[in-house]
Amino acid sequence: MENLTLKLRGMSCASCASTIEEAVHSVPGVSECSVNFGMEQATVKYDSQKTNLEAIQDAIDDAGYSASSVQDQEMVTGEDDAEKAARKAESRELLIKVAVGGVISVILIVGSLPAMIGVNLPWIPAWLHNPWFQLALTVPVQFWCGYRFYTGTWKAFKHHAATMDTLIALGTSAAFFYSLFATLFSGFLINQGLTPQVYYETAAVVITLILLGRLFESRAKGQTSEAIRQLMGLQARDARVIRDGQEIDVPIKEVQIDDVILVRPGEKVPVDGEITEGRSTLYEAMVTGESVPVKKQSGDEVIGATINKTGSFKFRATRVGKDTVLAQIVQLVQDAQGSKAPIQRIADQVTGWFVPAVIAVAIATFVTWFNVMGNLTLALITTVGVLIIACPCALGLATPTSVMVGTGKGAENGILIKGAESLELAHRIQTIVLDKTGTLTVGKPTVTDFVTVGGTANHNELKLLRLAAAVERNSEHPLAEAVVSYAQSQQVKLVDAQNFEAISGSGVQGTVSERFVQIGTSRWMEELGIATEALQERKAAWETEGKTAVWMAVDGKIEGLIAIADALKPSSAAAVKSLRRLGLEVVMLTGDNQKTAEAIAREAGITRVLAEVRPDQKAAQVVALQEKEDKIVAMVGDGINDAPALAQAHVGIAIGTGTDVAIAASDLTLISGELQGIVTAIQLSNATIRNIRQNLFFAFIYNTAGIPIAAGILFPIFGWLLNPIIAGAAMAFSSVSVVTNALRLRNFQPSKG
Repeated sequence: MENLTLKLRGMSCASCASTIEEAVHSVPGVSECSVNFGMEQATVKYDSQKTNLEAIQDAIDDAGYSASSVQDQEMVTGEDDAEKAARKAESRELLIKVAVGGVISVILIVGSLPAMIGVNLPWIPAWLHNPWFQLALTVPVQFWCGYRFYTGTWKAFKHHAATMDTLIALGTSAAFFYSLFATLFSGFLINQGLTPQVYYETAAVVITLILLGRLFESRAKGQTSEAIRQLMGLQARDARVIRDGQEIDVPIKEVQIDDVILVRPGEKVPVDGEITEGRSTLYEAMVTGESVPVKKQSGDEVIGATINKTGSFKFRATRVGKDTVLAQIVQLVQDAQGSKAPIQRIADQVTGWFVPAVIAVAIATFVTWFNVMGNLTLALITTVGVLIIACPCALGLATPTSVMVGTGKGAENGILIKGAESLELAHRIQTIVLDKTGTLTVGKPTVTDFVTVGGTANHNELKLLRLAAAVERNSEHPLAEAVVSYAQSQQVKLVDAQNFEAISGSGVQGTVSERFVQIGTSRWMEELGIATEALQERKAAWETEGKTAVWMAVDGKIEGLIAIADALKPSSAAAVKSLRRLGLEVVMLTGDNQKTAEAIAREAGITRVLAEVRPDQKAAQVVALQEKEDKIVAMVGDGINDAPALAQAHVGIAIGTGTDVAIAASDLTLISGELQGIVTAIQLSNATIRNIRQNLFFAFIYNTAGIPIAAGILFPIFGWLLNPIIAGAAMAFSSVSVVTNALRLRNFQPSKG
């Protein structure tokens, strides 16, 4: 199976999206097709052995639309030049037609005022309301400005379909051709006892207002992808590469893997890589969402598009082009924006039958008023009003525009959302399961305490630390690395050890400056016959706190005790508190023993602990919460062994600093690795779903109330009749109002409390 993204042309409303989906689904080998009306894109999953791009494009062409394959966009330009030019040309054409239609519409309205209000106005020349003059003015608006509605109607008709263009063409044509008949055969109407009224201004104004609405809608929809453009704009344009000993500036697309690149203060890091020389502080907020600059030195990874603040450094390129973190972020956001949320199914079901239903209502309206009242003018006005005011565009835009803005806003806050379904489901989470190592904790053992039998007199502590580090630096064990790192942080000068030996499961030993040093477990010390009573109380206290105690003996005598722990991330406790404030049950999942797990959980503010869980049991624990307790469960993890549980959970949340496997199995990714991002994601989900519901409410209410009023339901009671011009204005701005409401999400700010 292969995935394909297509750029669509010729869509006018959500009904067009349904038509294209049906056409593509009819192609043998296509398993999925989702059309996003807001983005004018289709995502297709198909079997490459049964069909191909050309067959899918042919099916779309046969349905009356066109499609082109979306290639990998260049990070430098941010978008395809041809697409950009086409969008500008379309906006320019709309603007010209709106201007021409606007001027003519004003003249027609002024000329029609005497007929509208039934009073002769001496300041309006008689030739302005002459039917032949109004006909001459209306023709270019009807057939030049409104040309797109006729072509759209014809394409739909050829494929036995009806779209928004069909409604507009029928409504304005009814007003225009009735007026033309009244102009050409006014005598016939008079002989029939009818007043030869014309409605040229109705046809012209409605077309102009609808074109104006589409112009505003096009510009507003363009703003929903602002996050994508901002992300693409972060990429550096050039890189200073060192080749053959020379520094040369090359375009970003010419950088190759293993190139050595020089970055100076204030410059952007061009691509992803690993520092080989120098140190600096980098500002990574544009990628991770973290506002605090990060210190980097030799061996550390750097991310393309981040900003170098202080020092100069050289780094080796490890990922370039579409493989960089930024490029992958952009791709994930684009995929998410093109996906459909489950809540959109309601709108899709409605738009599938909406246009044919409106045409049926319009016909029934005309027949009813003409037969009951015997009034052709009343029948015409109500029929045109029904055709014009019915707008499924607002329904089609209600969900995708909010999803586009919401996913883009997530990326700005360091949260990658893989699909609209995840974004919708996040606000329904009831239980959140947090893996301990690397999620709640830093994921790297560190020395938290170091005490000696002799105390700190005469710098005894630093002397012993120097001995310990000298032996441990020969070991590859994570605990040994923690001791060496701690010694370096205390400015201890490292020396060499002789006769080093590692005793499996027990500890290490060696000779430093003619002193015999042994570092290891309590059991080993007992086996060696070394007394440990002096620091037993401290050891017990540390273990209660969830720390690992390591003994240090020098020349056969206990001299010190080292506490090592995988410390909580600074933000973990605050994030857990925020999650509980949101009403979520927080559960910690770990393979640690119960005592250690409970100590870490207490520090983090977690009351429920699932301890001593093997890696292959994590997914089963999630299933138990889902099925036995009937909860909507989110799983947060960072390791390879978390991937099955992440995939099993209703919402899988990966720590971006973790493994690629975990990230691939998840629905949301926290780029910075900070748990506060979970709170932000849930708040963003709440805000987005609330916005979508507002859009759907307004869209449904608009059509539910607008169509009966246009059909004249209030006329027998109050004598109120909806002018088709007002109906056109309401239809034109309904879509704009939905998109504008969605754009309010751009003001979303996560709560810090």
